[in-house]
Amino acid sequence: MLTTLKHSYLLLVIACLANHQLYTQSKPATIEVNLNKEIVPMKPIWAWFGYDEPNFTYMPNGKKLLSELAALSPVPVYVRAHNLLTTGDGTPALKWGSTNIYTEDAAGNPVYNYKIVDSIFDTYIKRGMKPLAQIGFMPEALSTHPQPYKHNWKPGGKIETGWAYPPKDYKKFEELVYQWVKHCVARHGQTEVDSWYWEVWNEPNIMYWQGTMPEFFKMYDYAADGVKRALPTARVGGPDVTGGAEKWLTAFLKHCLTDTNYVTGKVGSPLDLVSFHAKGSPKVVNGTVTMGIKQQLNNIAGAFKAISAFPQLKNIPIIIGESDPEGCAACGMATNPENAYRNGTMYSSYTAAAFARHYELMDEYQVNLTGAVSWSFEFEGQPWFAGFRDLATNGVDKPVLNVFRMFGMMRGMRVQAISNRRYPLSAMLDSGVRGAQTDIGALASKGSHTAAVMVWNYHDADIQNPGETITVNIIGIPAKKIKLTEYRIDDQHSNAYEVWKKMGSPQNPSSAQVSLLEKAGQLQAIKASGNEKIENGTLSLNIKLPRQGVALLKLDW
Repeated sequence: MLTTLKHSYLLLVIACLANHQLYTQSKPATIEVNLNKEIVPMKPIWAWFGYDEPNFTYMPNGKKLLSELAALSPVPVYVRAHNLLTTGDGTPALKWGSTNIYTEDAAGNPVYNYKIVDSIFDTYIKRGMKPLAQIGFMPEALSTHPQPYKHNWKPGGKIETGWAYPPKDYKKFEELVYQWVKHCVARHGQTEVDSWYWEVWNEPNIMYWQGTMPEFFKMYDYAADGVKRALPTARVGGPDVTGGAEKWLTAFLKHCLTDTNYVTGKVGSPLDLVSFHAKGSPKVVNGTVTMGIKQQLNNIAGAFKAISAFPQLKNIPIIIGESDPEGCAACGMATNPENAYRNGTMYSSYTAAAFARHYELMDEYQVNLTGAVSWSFEFEGQPWFAGFRDLATNGVDKPVLNVFRMFGMMRGMRVQAISNRRYPLSAMLDSGVRGAQTDIGALASKGSHTAAVMVWNYHDADIQNPGETITVNIIGIPAKKIKLTEYRIDDQHSNAYEVWKKMGSPQNPSSAQVSLLEKAGQLQAIKASGNEKIENGTLSLNIKLPRQGVALLKLDW
């Protein structure tokens, strides 16, 4: 009995020490940014967003959010949505939407109706945004298994109904794609449509495609042929497989490069871009949400390796069609407790740390990563802060949206940023951020008369604390005086969620409360100085950044 007690006491001491280590930082954090050491252009791979429910696009909160996304970016934002070819009356539901673009008359002749899909694309175009136009899903009249067609999904349920099946007539499907692209050119002009991307289907390696792999390749060939027949200069590709599907991706690339085309009978299929998905895997561990950034980054590395195995694809645009902390945007925290990270600053710090590694992996594999789609938008008619993976709730911005506002201020060239507390890429791929110390890193850029340094304090375990002081040294500043502005996302700043909780978590906030929440959801500056003196081209400062916080230091001269 005594031995058992001693053993239990020892385990308790070990557990307490481990818990203490989560809060104890053994090495002071120091970051050095060198504006003279330029790496490559600061590519805005983050300016890509997507969602399942296309009919939210033209609703009031959808339009509001799209306007905010367009405004924060220095380049046109690309938007991807599911269900653009799905049959229905346009009534949205979770993981569902429709445009009714294609039906048939009693004789089986095609009937095209562009009203809803036009309203979706028009909403983007009016804001200077661009479609990443997804060719999917299967119209009811073309499906080999049309019934049941519309699903009534709930978390944990199935969605694979008639829309997920191959076409019963591939030529009719090709003609639909042809007519759609042709209509877009007539409506928006060739120059505009040439700037879009067209990608075929979504995650064909899982339930989104209820056919075989050869049937998908056949459908791809017919879809790509329809695009190119309508607009030879259009950019089309795929296959947007789920993360970890390197074998499926390799087979698709081989088909496009060396197999016989199902339409032309010649070798090869059109391929102007390659797309895949990357997802993390959060879990609740001992009552604490613990993120799985390791899985998301390994998904990216695996796909980059698979693509790089084909020398013919060197420099081909690569688009991560969905790049997120996990897989189900419409699964709230009520049904999926691991998704509780989405309302607060954990989502913000994760996004900063993850995108920094997107850039690092792009450098490592020397690939042309063009965009990484954050599959996050907004959900109409849902409770406030229900824990969906969205950028705003009921028209109020969540903290994570402010990370993209920070990215929007990073212009020009990416420059060297070294942190003694940044986890190396090898460690991130091996285990994520699971050690005693947090991942404190930086991403920096230099433009004309401006520079920006994003700093994050991230850990996989969703535990918050006051954080620690970080020394930031910025060298190579070509001015004697600068304006310095520090923006912050933490529990006190740029955080409508914390303000909402202090209100008592109202589900029917007053108009005055909504106005206060909208203001709290904007990116806030905690320091603005117009007369910082620079010594020998160097600025040294200390910032105290809470755990799961993100800061942006913006310099102007």
